Amino acid sequence: MLCMIVLAKINPVFYILRYSHNKSWKHFSITRRTAQTGVLMAFFHILLILCVCTTALCLPISSLTGNTKIDVDDGKDQDIFDINREAGLHLVEGDILIQEGEDRNTILDEKYHWPTAVPYVLDRSLEINAKGVILRAFEQFRLKTCIDFKPWCREPNYIFIFKDRGCYSHVGNRHMGKQELSIGENCDNLGTVEHEFLHALGFWHEQSRFDRDDYVTIVWNQIKAGKEHNFNIHNDTVSSSFGLPYDYGSVMHYSKTAFSKNSEPTIVTKIPEFLDVIGQRLEFSDSDLLKLNRLYNCTTTSTFLDSCHFEEPNICGMIQGKGGNAKWARVQRVKGGPQTDYTNLGRCQGAGFFMHFSTATGTQGDTAYLESRLFYPKRRSQCLQFYHYNSGGADDQLNIWVREYTTENPKGALRLIQKISGGHQGSWELYHVTLDVSDKFRVVFEGVKGRKPSKGGLSLDDINLSETKCPQYIWHIRNFTSLLATTHAGYKTYSPRYLSPDGYSFQIGLYINGVTDSPNKMAVYFHLTSGPYDDKLQWPCPWRQASMELMDQNPDIQHRMNNIRMITTDPTKTSTDSKGNVKYFWDNPRKVGSLVTDSNGSKYYRGPGYGYKSYITHDRLKSRSFIKGDDVIFLFSLNDVTGLLESEIRDLRLETDDRNAEKEPKRQM
Repeated sequence: MLCMIVLAKINPVFYILRYSHNKSWKHFSITRRTAQTGVLMAFFHILLILCVCTTALCLPISSLTGNTKIDVDDGKDQDIFDINREAGLHLVEGDILIQEGEDRNTILDEKYHWPTAVPYVLDRSLEINAKGVILRAFEQFRLKTCIDFKPWCREPNYIFIFKDRGCYSHVGNRHMGKQELSIGENCDNLGTVEHEFLHALGFWHEQSRFDRDDYVTIVWNQIKAGKEHNFNIHNDTVSSSFGLPYDYGSVMHYSKTAFSKNSEPTIVTKIPEFLDVIGQRLEFSDSDLLKLNRLYNCTTTSTFLDSCHFEEPNICGMIQGKGGNAKWARVQRVKGGPQTDYTNLGRCQGAGFFMHFSTATGTQGDTAYLESRLFYPKRRSQCLQFYHYNSGGADDQLNIWVREYTTENPKGALRLIQKISGGHQGSWELYHVTLDVSDKFRVVFEGVKGRKPSKGGLSLDDINLSETKCPQYIWHIRNFTSLLATTHAGYKTYSPRYLSPDGYSFQIGLYINGVTDSPNKMAVYFHLTSGPYDDKLQWPCPWRQASMELMDQNPDIQHRMNNIRMITTDPTKTSTDSKGNVKYFWDNPRKVGSLVTDSNGSKYYRGPGYGYKSYITHDRLKSRSFIKGDDVIFLFSLNDVTGLLESEIRDLRLETDDRNAEKEPKRQM
């Protein structure tokens, strides 16, 4: 398609802008013509008006390229109550379902509690992405509380999770048999799902607790008429604070503009620093977890095994293993590095310890073993996470073993899991190692001195072990504080390319300072890219769920509030341009993408992007420990969730792990 617009007229000469459909408006050519008649001039004036007023005459409606970006939920950063308002729902406190005749007795009464293994059904009406998000939320409950979720097996009461208009739940176990909980359109956000399940488990909103007015001021004249009842208070016979302070950071708190008639605050925190904190939908806060664990008398969790920061002299029950001729030492600094631990980064006087195996002295082949306490797994897959600092020789090596205790080997047999050597030196680096242990075991860290010169050695800190799924990839962005200060809005940077377990190549596009029209929010987009196995893969890419996770670098995995967003490739998703050409959005990037050049000079195709314009605000980004030591860490995974298409859904987390483990091994491209 070619569009011509008159730019200017100098009688009897005029200029025309030619625009080709595959170029932007700023790429144009000027052509000099001589006007022959007044009729011709009139024609071009008319054409100018048509082109300006009806850009559809000049531009295709849609054309997929590697620069295309589509925003989930049309780029709206909607809270639960905005979603429900647009859906036309009128619920108690915005998202609580109370049926006619249903009592509002205290959730403190144990008859309104669920068993700690809550029966559930995922209805076929749910979107595939929502199902994956719900299962991820279940994993967070298992990691941080004693609450588990199990597929319904004809128990008298169960939670029926389905897609209705909006996001809502009952409060507590209402003993109604099939108890509905809706995760509707735009509700498939981890914090939103956790919010609704906390209602189902028995919690009201934080700002409705009886001592609310000591901590926030309700601006009644800013509340939309007829919505004032959403700010009622529950007395302490209905709801309990469990002796915990008011929690501005609760995932159960309203945002500052909830039910506002004009976008002005309806809730003002009496401590001003918390005004932009309330209403977070990242994850449970520490206080949320304490209250839930107290309500259900939790003393343990389902999948958490250990977290160790070496602050106590007993080093979390670890021992110096037999067989080595050297030892690991608990220290605060090493002359050749590191100068501080990673937990505190040297900010706390008298604290900040880590474990170190020195290779600055000794001889080649010296070894030291650091063994964990005993663990008794419930699952057959575990994730070991730790920070490692290498200031040793280029060929010094850290080996990860498990010592398994079985009937055949009651004293324990060592099995090597992974070798780590080289890599980025001179900084703390995050590692994830997948274990596959089903018997009683210990984790063993073996340090081995190489032959090359060393000024330090091998160091360990902030070890976490859980029976959860490891992320597939880590994107460590260094000097992020500087990038945040100098990168202009609208500038996009890309992660390295990665391969999923079954061979799909992908990368993440990141707007550190947001897209041009939203400069105070970080934006993130998922792109498929061309890869080595494209001719063997199914296209359009079917039902792969991408997890894009900004890590809260709290040393204890149970206290992290990561920003997790998930999207799923729908093979039926299409885009149509003005010529009527239909393309599949998740097709082979060679068909729907653009040829780009990598930083190393290699060329590849990048497909269109799909993601979040409002991934995280800069205010939230600077809270918690998202930025630590000037760096940020993203965790990425791309998993096959085809099994979620089944009408009766089981919990597929570990089954998915097993299927992926049998496929092509993953690697960074």
